Amino acid sequence: MTRILLVEDDETLQVAIRYNLERAGYEVTVAGDGETALETASTLRPDAVILDIMLPGLDGFEVCRRLRAQSAVPILILTARDDEFDRVLGLELGADDYLTKPFSMRELVARVKALLRRRELLARELAGEPSASEVLTLGPLRIDFAARRVWRGTREVTLKPREFELLAYLARHRDRVCRSEELLRAVWGYETFGDYRTLAVHIHGLREKLEDDPRHPRLIETVRGVGYRLTTSHLKPSRC
Repeated sequence: MTRILLVEDDETLQVAIRYNLERAGYEVTVAGDGETALETASTLRPDAVILDIMLPGLDGFEVCRRLRAQSAVPILILTARDDEFDRVLGLELGADDYLTKPFSMRELVARVKALLRRRELLARELAGEPSASEVLTLGPLRIDFAARRVWRGTREVTLKPREFELLAYLARHRDRVCRSEELLRAVWGYETFGDYRTLAVHIHGLREKLEDDPRHPRLIETVRGVGYRLTTSHLKPSRC
């Protein structure tokens, strides 16, 4: 059974979330504070984590950072405020998605399903990756799909799990416009909903790490009103 770690100190919300997740067929373990969450995660090895930002003691941001440093487990953060700073910081620390309270339990379950579905699809995709395309070279950029590593010239670039998956998808579909909805579906597993801000934050992160001038990107272009394109026309010819 799929294991979910719920990190939430509000007992009323704990009960509601747990009930709806168990009803959807998940096994739920609850932690009421950050320290307990980290200890539980190390032994439970959950398939996904739902993490409230406002926790007693160790806050959710620090818990998110430590969890992401240890594994690529999907993390959905919960924030009590519709605050862009909280959302962006959580995503930059490695969260895969977020929900702002109050939220519907139906949407919570749908987002958890999307994260888990994407994780499964990615695992299958990587397992079936033909050896000839395990490493892709695009000018100074080199992507090792199997090892999930990226280099820019001789320097290795550290990417968060979702940043790597986004780059990998754009690279496989290079020189083609990828619609925002397509990227949200392919990388996050969304089918009927998605948060374009989440996508924009991850695109920004990639540009900061890969572009010569992130303010004037040439590698990952924005196609206004449509989506994004990884462009290779300005790169020196390379062998894939």
